[in-house]
Amino acid sequence: MTQGSYDALIVGGGLGGAALGRALAAAGAHTLIVERETTFRDRVRGEGVFPWGVVEAGALGIDRLLLDDGAHVVPFWKRYTGCRSDCRDLAATTPVHTPCLDFYHPAMQRTLLDAAEASGATVLRGAEVVGIAPADAAGHAPIAEIRTDGGKHRVKARLVVGADGRRSTVRRVACFKLNQDPGRLVVAGLLYEGLDAPEDAVHHFQCPALGQTALIYPIGSQRFRTYFVSWIGQRARPISGSGHVCELQDACVDSGVPRDWFEHARVVGPLAAYPGADSWVDHPCNGGVVLIGDAAAASDPAWGSGLSLTLRDVRVLLDRLLASDDWDAAAHAYAFEHDRYYGALHRVHDWLTQLLYERGKMADERRARILPCLATEPDRVPDIRGLGPEAPSDEAARRRFFVEDGSLPPA
Repeated sequence: MTQGSYDALIVGGGLGGAALGRALAAAGAHTLIVERETTFRDRVRGEGVFPWGVVEAGALGIDRLLLDDGAHVVPFWKRYTGCRSDCRDLAATTPVHTPCLDFYHPAMQRTLLDAAEASGATVLRGAEVVGIAPADAAGHAPIAEIRTDGGKHRVKARLVVGADGRRSTVRRVACFKLNQDPGRLVVAGLLYEGLDAPEDAVHHFQCPALGQTALIYPIGSQRFRTYFVSWIGQRARPISGSGHVCELQDACVDSGVPRDWFEHARVVGPLAAYPGADSWVDHPCNGGVVLIGDAAAASDPAWGSGLSLTLRDVRVLLDRLLASDDWDAAAHAYAFEHDRYYGALHRVHDWLTQLLYERGKMADERRARILPCLATEPDRVPDIRGLGPEAPSDEAARRRFFVEDGSLPPA
């Protein structure tokens, strides 16, 4: 068993781990990134960064890397509800004056992990962390046990960062307690090439009466990640597997997507479904181990904030680490801040889920009362794309969103 010592051991070479590793190595920190995969493959996952997340990418200096590698700038968000539609110019209407940025997930992973290595980080691929001895009161640094094809290795680090996703091994072996919302939504996704849809907008088809939504994200080169979101139990089974492509198309058409958009489209990725629910750790830092991205808080994928939230985590943790020699205190400062902004986003997503997806007589009556008011006063809706967690989410904002502030519905 070999041994080594680093300033930062980052477990996971995806968006969060690679972006953090690149920045820390560039700042002179001795950094090791451990990535389980040797080849990144297409899986159904988020590929759109909201404007507030694009600002975080710019602060981290990775926006240009992504653009040079083919990331797709999306200036508009087009929403369709029944016979009505509206088109939002994101750069003109968001506080940060920024469009969305979409990309093919495996390409992003390769680009950022290569960039981290070029900045001086050591990247160990095809390896996994199987155990962690956390820091103790005597001041001993955490020690991780890493398994590779060549055997086991023990690595000591000032800080261990779990950036290994919603099924985080670091979170489990470091004994963090995971909180989980009950499943309310089901999300199915598929990658198409040649969909006959404009590439300058995210297309958002809302159908609250049926408790379902279709979302189409253009990621460049005539490729579109297509999602169908529905209330749990609405369908006999989730839409998943290559034999159910026609079922996904029919569900999207029922939500308002024009059927002829699919006429010449070709499936170029797997069809998979997964639950729409949050899972999170309160104060994701303990014993010299800190969690970022989905390992810290996996927000409901139905709302598309996951990548932006990961970038916020990286930027906040990085700022704290670079501002202090006491990395343990810096990591705890990040965790306190993370609880604040993740909590705000979680609240807003919950409000939107209640309004747009819940089923039953009371939910229908709530929509009949609220939706006409939101149509005439759209600023009542928290701006999760432009502001993200900085959108108001206090009790006054909740009452205003649910039209409990004494306002009369439009005549």
